[in-house]
Amino acid sequence: MQKTQSYSNSHSQTFNVILTAMLIALVFVATVFLNIKLPIASNGGLVHLGTAMLFISSFLFGPKKGAIAGALGMGLFDLISGWTLWAPFTVIARGLQGYIAGKIAWSKGRKGNSVAFNLLGAILSAPVMLAVYYLCEGILYHNWIAPVASMPGNIAQNVIGIIVSIPVCIVLKKVPMFK
Repeated sequence: MQKTQSYSNSHSQTFNVILTAMLIALVFVATVFLNIKLPIASNGGLVHLGTAMLFISSFLFGPKKGAIAGALGMGLFDLISGWTLWAPFTVIARGLQGYIAGKIAWSKGRKGNSVAFNLLGAILSAPVMLAVYYLCEGILYHNWIAPVASMPGNIAQNVIGIIVSIPVCIVLKKVPMFK
């Protein structure tokens, strides 16, 4: 009996590690290959589908996996794409965003099954992400006006992420694996 339970726990842990790694990869790939550099000042940023994948991860698998996928997927993107200075800030901003979106979507046993709470989680997580990036830019540039230039891009990124993730999750929640 003990051996069976140990095997089951080991299998479950392995599955969780693999799933988390796949979610990180999904966020990373969506950020790398599905992005547009915005022509808004020098620090206007990017619009990419990594945010949508962060939300999908949070809604389907909960706050911890959403936080890890967003933080590491987009942090890794920053490391390899010339935005290296931003990687630590991205890990914080996107980790918090994924956690908040997932925590709201999974609150009171909902497990991401409520479109309204998924939408609420995404909307309430966006200002946290915006605030972290604003504070980091303000500190880096020693200027509290310059970071405003990247706000439109960050807002657009979140709006696109919401527009993509909500319908995708509605469809995926009908698949038996995600129920």
